[in-house]
Amino acid sequence: MSDIKHLTKHIISFRDARDWKQFHNPKDVALSMVLEASELMEHFQWKTIHEVEGYIKKNKKAISEELADVLYWVLLMSHDLGIDVKSALIKKLAKNKKKYPVKKAKGKYTKYDKLK
Repeated sequence: MSDIKHLTKHIISFRDARDWKQFHNPKDVALSMVLEASELMEHFQWKTIHEVEGYIKKNKKAISEELADVLYWVLLMSHDLGIDVKSALIKKLAKNKKKYPVKKAKGKYTKYDKLK
């Protein structure tokens, strides 16, 4: 069993033991994912690059918990919608590889449609 399938199995077991599926429609799961991502962002808000480096060292556990919360919702939503998230990621990376060829994109943050 892949790591993703294994993690998803644990998530579904956790959810189903609490009878929470009834609350997990796509809209609310997507909202929960964004809310957790916002909690992750709060760790970095208003800090300079220098402050962030020190903050990460001191708060790695809390940051990791927020990342885990985001992943929880990603895996739950992909399960509920019948999306193979691993396959979707591989396909998206292939698509982005074409949109951002190394020769044009290396070292640049420019959006693909503005690359020369």
